[in-house]
Amino acid sequence: MASRASTPLRIAAQHLRLAHRSPRTFASAATPKTSTYSKTLPSSRTAATATASKPSPTKPAAASPAAPAKKTLVRKIEPAGHHVPNPAAEAPAPGQATHRRIPQVSGKPLPDAPPTHNDAGSPIDWASSFHGLGTSTFDPEVASLLQAPLEADDIEVKPDGILYLPEIKYRRVLNAAFGPGGWGLAPRGELVVTERIVYRDYALVAHGRFVGQARGEMQYFSDDGISTAAEGCKSNALMRCCKDLGIASELWDPRFIRKFMREHAHQVWVEHATSKKRKQIWLRKDDEIRYPYKKTTL
Repeated sequence: MASRASTPLRIAAQHLRLAHRSPRTFASAATPKTSTYSKTLPSSRTAATATASKPSPTKPAAASPAAPAKKTLVRKIEPAGHHVPNPAAEAPAPGQATHRRIPQVSGKPLPDAPPTHNDAGSPIDWASSFHGLGTSTFDPEVASLLQAPLEADDIEVKPDGILYLPEIKYRRVLNAAFGPGGWGLAPRGELVVTERIVYRDYALVAHGRFVGQARGEMQYFSDDGISTAAEGCKSNALMRCCKDLGIASELWDPRFIRKFMREHAHQVWVEHATSKKRKQIWLRKDDEIRYPYKKTTL
């Protein structure tokens, strides 16, 4: 009986002991565990450990120099075709030849020239028209360029003794007098192709006026050379038309021809490289014998 009566008292005593105990603290998984193990160290080591474990006073970090402000580059966008000159970049180096700068192409097509009409108001057909023939003279400046005397270095001599001016030099004179685009050759009729020769008529037009007309001709040796002969035919007609403007008129003057041949040309004996035939040819005194000939004696 006594043991049964004391059982409730023991249970009450256990509850009182649990109530007086300090509550347990459970460390979370994120909190590191602190070891309570301690070991007695010598005094010197203890002092060193204490010094090492004592947190050093934190020194304020030295202020780093402020970074320079970034420069913002502003690029000005110019419209297409606009050129901004740079004198430093475009200035020629000392001793370097200066060249005229070629202007940039704007990308816009050139306007068509105004149509040319005759007195009746109808468009001019240069394939048959003689509009402007002999109506007025050209300006004195243009006339002086067209009738300028030839330089001896510009004249060439053919092997048969005929003097001529290269076709490109006629074009240079026309460009200097009328300007590029201020003159042209108008074909009159179709290109006629015979067994060995092609020919065609052309009219020279300058500043909207008929100047002259001539027939150009050129020889060819095979069907593959017809196109080249047609171009040579046009050049031949141009040289003949330029006689009416007074260009290289000395080449049709007998006295000029005899004087030039006496002063600047001579005859030499040559031998053909393949046929071995010998003959005399005319040659400029400052020129050399060219293939297929080589110099020989009689």
